Amino acid sequence: MNREEKQALVDELSEKFQSHNAFYIADASGMSVAKINEFRRLCFNRGLEYKVYKNTFIRKALDTLGGDTTEMDAALAGQSGVLFSKESGSAPAKLLKDFYKSQNYGKNVEPKPALKGAYIDASIYVGANQLETLSTIKGKQELIGDIIGLLQSPAKNVISALSSGGSKLAGILKTLSEKEEVAG
Repeated sequence: MNREEKQALVDELSEKFQSHNAFYIADASGMSVAKINEFRRLCFNRGLEYKVYKNTFIRKALDTLGGDTTEMDAALAGQSGVLFSKESGSAPAKLLKDFYKSQNYGKNVEPKPALKGAYIDASIYVGANQLETLSTIKGKQELIGDIIGLLQSPAKNVISALSSGGSKLAGILKTLSEKEEVAG
């Protein structure tokens, strides 16, 4: 591969980093071709993309993101594949967890592809121990839904209090009028 081809690959990777709000770096070394193909199929079905790159290309592409990405250097050892997600920062983590479950990994076996690091909206997470945290991160649409729900709930509470208050008042007045009729 000549210098121009390498630079074109780095440029392509930089463009993907810029256009995707989240990407994960995973190590798929030791996986059979059949397992990797199964993993890629699962990625495709969920709207994610998985591709293997050289660590030097990833490092050069990370440098184009701006900000301090040196924390990701720890993740750039051994074989590295990149999982890209445009929609949700948690989608790749959920995919990895589901894939691990489908493969029935035991407690003493390191699941593959192993999470090495993640970059989500300028936040960096390094290490496989971050998988649980990453899988619970809410996406943009989920956060918008939560905010709308919070904004609607006070209005619903006021409306229900007013409507229930009216029926309680009517019930009290009816009871009082019935007592007066019986007493009178």
